[in-house]
Amino acid sequence: MNQDLDANYWQQRYQENKTGWDAGAITPPLKNYFDQLPDKSLRILIPGCGNAYEAEYLYALGFSQVYVADVARAPLQHFAARVPAFPKEHLLHQDFFSLTGTYDLIVEQTFFCALPPQLRAAYAAKCAELLAPGGKLMGLLFDTSFGQEGPPFGGTRAEYRDYFAPYFDFLHFETAYNSIKPRQGKELFILLEARS
Repeated sequence: MNQDLDANYWQQRYQENKTGWDAGAITPPLKNYFDQLPDKSLRILIPGCGNAYEAEYLYALGFSQVYVADVARAPLQHFAARVPAFPKEHLLHQDFFSLTGTYDLIVEQTFFCALPPQLRAAYAAKCAELLAPGGKLMGLLFDTSFGQEGPPFGGTRAEYRDYFAPYFDFLHFETAYNSIKPRQGKELFILLEARS
């Protein structure tokens, strides 16, 4: 890899508006999942949150314990300006791997594919560490190859299964039926439950 994917790298991407992964809104698979959640007191973490459309949607639905984390300051600032009522103490300017606390749900949306692939096993372990027993990891993973050096970094469902199997029970791990058009057939919708 010819660049360090550190806070400065991601900060620069946001400052230069080089955010091709940004769909500009919450995507249907995540929206549909959130719409059926009855418990508004769930502690929810969105790591590598970017512009955090998911957090904005959840907050508007009445979820009061939503936390967003990113190593770059710019997307957190953009989000705070866009959603001024969102609690400032829930904006975590931190590296995912340094996070602490316990959550009921972790939302994955284009963070996993932004990490260098050698960190994927550590990502799975960290998600399990941050989740309460029975907590869930939910979201989307790219089930495709991008044909060039990342980010984003692609992969396959068989590869991903190996990362998560030591820590999670698989409730859903299938191609998303309602991806946005550019991603149709290329995303896995995952719902994994942390083992006690």
